[in-house]
Amino acid sequence: MSCSDFACRSGCAACCIAPSISSPIPGMPNGKPAGVHCVQLDEQLRCRLFGQPERPAVCSGLQPSPEMCGDSREQALRWLGYLEVVTTPPTD
Repeated sequence: MSCSDFACRSGCAACCIAPSISSPIPGMPNGKPAGVHCVQLDEQLRCRLFGQPERPAVCSGLQPSPEMCGDSREQALRWLGYLEVVTTPPTD
C-alpha cells in the first residue's frame, strides 16, 4: 500500500483532537488548543466541514499517512501529541 492509498481510520479523529489549530474554525474563532476536540466533530468523530470551503487550510492540507496514523487511534493521538510538543515554540 502506498501513502496515497492510505485513508483515514473510521472513528479516529486524532488529527482533530491532538494538534493545536491557530486559524479560526467555525464555532472556534480563536482556533483550538492541543488536546481539545474540534467543535466540528460529530458524534461519529467525523468532520462536519470536510469538503467545505469553511474548513481551515491546515485541516485540508493534513493527509493521513502510515507514519502519522500508526496502527491505532491511540498511536495516532500519541504521535500527533508528541509532534505538537516538539514543534511548539518556547515561551519566554
